Amino acid sequence: MNAPRPFFRRRLLDWLAATGGYLWGGWGSLASLCLFLAAWDLTAQQLGSLILPTPLEALASLRGLLDNGTAWPEIAVTARRAMLGFALSVGAGSLLGLAAGVSMTASMMSRPIVTVLVGTPPIAWLILALLWFGAGDGTPVFTVFIACFPVIFVGAMLGTRTLDGQLRDVARVFGLPPAMKLFDVYLPHVVSYLFPAWISALGMSWKVVVMAELLSTDDGIGAALAVSRSHLDTAASMAWIVALVGLLLAIEYLVLEPVKRRVESWREFASSSN
Repeated sequence: MNAPRPFFRRRLLDWLAATGGYLWGGWGSLASLCLFLAAWDLTAQQLGSLILPTPLEALASLRGLLDNGTAWPEIAVTARRAMLGFALSVGAGSLLGLAAGVSMTASMMSRPIVTVLVGTPPIAWLILALLWFGAGDGTPVFTVFIACFPVIFVGAMLGTRTLDGQLRDVARVFGLPPAMKLFDVYLPHVVSYLFPAWISALGMSWKVVVMAELLSTDDGIGAALAVSRSHLDTAASMAWIVALVGLLLAIEYLVLEPVKRRVESWREFASSSN
């Protein structure tokens, strides 16, 4: 009855060690962020608050927006649209990319389509989305989806196409069960291509959704930026930008990056074994 306890205790200690290592490794990112803030503050002091407010002024403006309840609804609307479009692109792009990577014919047929999608600027898709969906959630969600889809599709396709044939042969020779082949042989390699694509698409989704809201909706961070621009309120504009970037960094470093480190732990094992 007590046999599983050492196993779970060991797993807990491994998780705590990995989390501690991740947090300790974050000092480099924190240092670069501090350097950016210092450069921002120095530039703001030279240009003046009307052109570029200091970080403290932007944070004070953001705190005021949060305290009076103005910011939360706009942030929630933008987050919902960005994450919905991102989730749709992750689902469709990953599945279709994996399918295209399995078949050389499908890979060749999809190449010109992906080139067209990548080469078409998001503003062009936004204009079409306005004609198709009007001023509402459909326009920013579709624009985010169509902008992120080719990035994720290419990552999934490359992950499947570059799978080492020797790994498949070894799995077949040793008669590994299908579940072990999937989770221990195929997925670690594919995910190493998928995660960078997901993170790139995540950053793109926030930029695209704000642009779409700026031109097509009357709510969200993009619409709030349009209002602050019309009022020549630079501090409020920077406050909205800080809120957007802060939320993006929180999602990437607190959610995606730990999962990525956990999934790609096999790389460290492979390096240590060599």
